[in-house]
Amino acid sequence: MADTSGVLDAGAADVGWLLDAAPSPTGSLVLAHGAGAAMDHVTMTAIAAAVAAAGLDVFRFNFPFMQAGRRRVDSKAIAVATIEAAVNKARSLHRIGPLLLGGHSFGGRMASHAVLESVSVDGLVFCSFPLHPAGKPGIERAAHLAAIEAPMLFLSGTRDALATPDLLRDVVSRLRGGATLYWLDTADHGYRVQKRLRERTDSVFHEMAERIAAFARDL
Repeated sequence: MADTSGVLDAGAADVGWLLDAAPSPTGSLVLAHGAGAAMDHVTMTAIAAAVAAAGLDVFRFNFPFMQAGRRRVDSKAIAVATIEAAVNKARSLHRIGPLLLGGHSFGGRMASHAVLESVSVDGLVFCSFPLHPAGKPGIERAAHLAAIEAPMLFLSGTRDALATPDLLRDVVSRLRGGATLYWLDTADHGYRVQKRLRERTDSVFHEMAERIAAFARDL
């Protein structure tokens, strides 16, 4: 197996990357972090570990703003260039099956722009797509999604303050036939769940990985 960590030339800056290798891979997922948590944050680590256990190699990376310790996110141009570099590196490590691209919140939204501008992948995975700011319902951030031809999987918590259920359901229903919306019961934007109300007893990360692996198999 290739190296499991390293430094990536993202154009605007050098950024770190990590690879979680699946024991018996059936595909790969390039996973971008959100606006407030780096690639090695506990949530990103939990998602990557669960997805790798479900059979997909997971390639994580930092955006330049996070690598430098800045709070303000990178511009779309810098984010897209970083994602392109990450996908190219992940492709060189890719072993088998479909190559997916996605991310949590900001990372997923930037991944969608990257696919429209320069990046070719087999499918997109949105973990908590940030449809609108908290308390300000709207669908402007999703206007570009209709132009995407790749299959898309949306994993959204039923308590996500950045994705009003009715609005997100309507947005996804209007996308091309390959768009699927899966609800994570009682989860919020950061995957905190209400255990007493949640029907499933396994972790939300296992549930996410299960759906991502099924999405990859369908491709």
